[in-house]
Amino acid sequence: MAGYASFVNTAVGKKLAAQLGLPRPVRLRRYAVDAPLVDGAVLVGGHGGTPLLDRVRAVLADEAVTAVGEVAEGQRVSAVVADLTAVESPEDLESLRALVGPALRSLAPSGRVVVLGRPPREAATPAQAAARRALEGVTRSIGKELRAGATANLVLVSDGADSGVDSTLRFLLSGRSAYVDAQVVEVTGGEAAAPADWRRPLDGKVAVVTGAARGIGAAIADVLARDGATLVCVDVPAAGEALARTANRVGGTALQLDVTVPDAGERILEHARARHGGLDIVVHNAGITRDRLLANTDEQRWASVVEVNLLSVLRMNEALLADGGLRDGGRVVVVSSMSGIAGNRGQSNYAASKAGLIGLVQALRDDQGLRRRRITVNAVAPGFIETEMTSRIPFATREVGRLMNSLSQGGLPVDVAETIAWLAQDASAGVNGNVVRVCGQSLLGA
Repeated sequence: MAGYASFVNTAVGKKLAAQLGLPRPVRLRRYAVDAPLVDGAVLVGGHGGTPLLDRVRAVLADEAVTAVGEVAEGQRVSAVVADLTAVESPEDLESLRALVGPALRSLAPSGRVVVLGRPPREAATPAQAAARRALEGVTRSIGKELRAGATANLVLVSDGADSGVDSTLRFLLSGRSAYVDAQVVEVTGGEAAAPADWRRPLDGKVAVVTGAARGIGAAIADVLARDGATLVCVDVPAAGEALARTANRVGGTALQLDVTVPDAGERILEHARARHGGLDIVVHNAGITRDRLLANTDEQRWASVVEVNLLSVLRMNEALLADGGLRDGGRVVVVSSMSGIAGNRGQSNYAASKAGLIGLVQALRDDQGLRRRRITVNAVAPGFIETEMTSRIPFATREVGRLMNSLSQGGLPVDVAETIAWLAQDASAGVNGNVVRVCGQSLLGA
């Protein structure tokens, strides 16, 4: 941790923060290959028949985690999973309050609250739709009440899609989701296939990451390789030396390529086929900023950002998603931004391009050709992530950016990478058309 976060965790800083009522960021629990899913027992419960709790218990048992139905006096729990999929009316929400409310006092640092529900649009009655939609409000509010690095997230599971929830449960309970807070993830179906080894869920997959030379792109390559994927690392020729270091580190291949050239998609496919036999995962990460107030933004500054961040993705997808491109069961993940959701002063061009990517994801979610080929398309939207770029932001602005979220700190590139790796799994086949913010529940945006 840096700056303010480091100071308030010193002896003097702790005392001053307590006196002034200032937030004290804690070191978040992040994933390690040999680490347990969670650090203790998990409280499980819910309302009515709780149809998903058997799957929850099976996931916990597979990870040698104890599931309990109540919290003993003085006991700490590492997580709470509340199955509210059977709610019929707002009165049923009392079951959530009765389970989760008292348990929050027993939640360990970096604990997890996961609420399970059904999509409101699938409700049979207005009362049921109201109750289901209420789960989002309460989950986001819980996220703002939690402390010590704990998070709360909501998973909406369509009728008939229960078997596809395992990868999402594992992600949200584990250290992989350290900076994912107050998000709504939809699981809508798909043919979810559990990996032979949950520690290497991408074994046998070939993945391409654009903008892989440094920063978030390099972290994505690292995590996908750690999870078993073979990497094609793409970046512009000017970043060739850094690109080669990334590719060598992950045991992949480097492709020096400007993603804005008309045949970029075809060249990526040719490289993946020639060197690795095909392509399974595409991560559209390459992007640039050319910040300036809109009144001072000229045509070239506007066009360059839209070209790299959005138009290049559209063109590459024409080749990558065509028949004979990405293999059946493939995964596409685009890196959007909180700027594309909430906007940002001086970033009209950047916000336009990143919002455009969200529109692209939403359109491809309903593409019947991709559905038949079992290809999913999702987006991640990072908030304040500690990178070389953010380190150049003026100190005061940087500190405000770090603190403007429920976790009171900036995220790390690995947090974005872990979210992408979860979306890239075969076991995440039911997660399609989602936009997952990796922002620590930013106080800006939806």
